[in-house]
Amino acid sequence: MKDQPILIISHEDCNAIMAILSRAEPSLGQLLEEELSRATLVESSKLPSDRVSMNSRVTFQDMESGKESTVSLVFPHEASAEKNYISVLAPIGSALIGLCVGQEIKWPVPGGKSRLVKVVAVSKTSHHE
Repeated sequence: MKDQPILIISHEDCNAIMAILSRAEPSLGQLLEEELSRATLVESSKLPSDRVSMNSRVTFQDMESGKESTVSLVFPHEASAEKNYISVLAPIGSALIGLCVGQEIKWPVPGGKSRLVKVVAVSKTSHHE
């Protein structure tokens, strides 16, 4: 993918995600692993508040349909469609991690298509609230 947005991820999130990827099916995490490999890593305390990180509440817009969705980005064992908790291993979770408000990314979806999404808002709240 060319013209990829700049990603910034905390060392803590990157290490936790890599540990999960080491136990996952290789095909499941390939795109996420590629994203992590090009990310700039920072200490959690230096991660800008407008960056999508684990347990962030994220509002994003599908640029084709204009539809906005709000989800919490979580680890796979915490995922729940009912609560809008999206796994970082899900295609949209992999697409959002490390982005900031205003950034767009084109991401492959099932069926050989791609989807352009834009981050609209990010908040750092506990998904257990």
